[in-house]
Amino acid sequence: MSVWNPDNIKDVAESIGIASLNDDVLQGLSSDIEYRLSQVLEESLKFMRHSKRSTLSTQDIAQALRVLDVEPLYGYESTRPLRFGEASIGPGQPIFYVEDEEVDFEKLINAPLPKVPREITLTAHFLAVDGNQPTIPQNPTVADSRSQELVPKGPGANPLSAAINGADNVTVKPLVKHVLSKELQLYFSTACSAVFEDNSDEYRAAALTSLRTDPGLHQLIPYFVQFIAEKVTHNLKNLFVLTQTLQLTSALLDNKNLYLDPYVSSLIPPVLTCLIGRHLGPPGTPLASFSLRNTAATLLGSICRKYAKSSHTLKPRLGRTCLKHFLDPTKPLATNYGGIIGLQAVGGVEAVRVLILPNVKDCETLLREPLEDEGSSRQAEAEAVLTTLISALQTLEDDAIGSRNNIPDGEIVNHDQQLQEKVGPLVAGRVLQMGRPSFVDALLESGASYALRSSGAS
Repeated sequence: MSVWNPDNIKDVAESIGIASLNDDVLQGLSSDIEYRLSQVLEESLKFMRHSKRSTLSTQDIAQALRVLDVEPLYGYESTRPLRFGEASIGPGQPIFYVEDEEVDFEKLINAPLPKVPREITLTAHFLAVDGNQPTIPQNPTVADSRSQELVPKGPGANPLSAAINGADNVTVKPLVKHVLSKELQLYFSTACSAVFEDNSDEYRAAALTSLRTDPGLHQLIPYFVQFIAEKVTHNLKNLFVLTQTLQLTSALLDNKNLYLDPYVSSLIPPVLTCLIGRHLGPPGTPLASFSLRNTAATLLGSICRKYAKSSHTLKPRLGRTCLKHFLDPTKPLATNYGGIIGLQAVGGVEAVRVLILPNVKDCETLLREPLEDEGSSRQAEAEAVLTTLISALQTLEDDAIGSRNNIPDGEIVNHDQQLQEKVGPLVAGRVLQMGRPSFVDALLESGASYALRSSGAS
């Protein structure tokens, strides 16, 4: 049951030509009006409390309506609270009205006369000197100018009323005014067009070199970050554009004069898209995107090495994302490929030992069926994923210390069963074909040491 009287809604509807309204509609409108009024009152009370006042004023209501994107009320700008009187015209029908202030004529007559206004005079002053506005009383202050800039003007000042009137393309003036010089605007447009110039390698190389070394690009960083995100989002089928976007990102990261720590969280999503995106490049050519994914993995590893100290959750978040796409059977094989190289780039040998090696058998189940599909593109993808997986496992051999050549060459076959239990028959067969006892020993020792550490931690 709504507190708002539905008869008021019925009266308003009849005044605009709606003869009858359904009771359910009246109840729904009553509930909505009650909710809107409570919302306005809550926002108004917030303004009242922040103003250190205990009396609600009309300005609080107007500010609350502005925050809620509702056109404010006009004609109620009194700084004093309104006093409402009550008059009764019948039983149970009170009428509220605004009481007029009573004026005592005796006090008004005896009050001192106001000062005589000054005569109208004309004075000359400088609005600007050499493009700079002098700070004199006749000119507005910097605070006044800034407050006027932040107030939206024109017919689209209120987005809600403009949308109601049919103006769909409403532009709202931003609260922060960012001014770029013409030289920086020209540099930004020239550098962006040069990086994606497909007819001149020298032009692209010169633009990337400038981005790597120029010390005056601080103001352009947010524009480059937004440009990179838009290029990746709208060009997922164009490998050249995606590759050049990664080159542009790498050039900005290589610039030692730029402070990019606040923008790392905005630069990572485009790089991750190029690494583990589902469908990159033209349709029917899944292997074409593998070189792009390798570039993205290298760039992601560089970001982790450079900014892991300033963001302690960077590596764990990226590791979880890559691991999820590495083991997801619903993703394309190219995405699984990106997850493998991403884990290796982000976490190095430790990620291979802790995250990749224990899940090799699960990955093998994803590759077995495509590998048996002779002559298909999926077989080529699965072969590339298997090769990359074994290549990642080889880093364990390079990292092994004091455990090499523990298995003699003649006894490597005796560890076939043990290796199959560790990494599965498919990967074990490829490893045994390589004939490297140190590699087999590194896999077995890494698995045993990981199990030992896990049991000790538990």
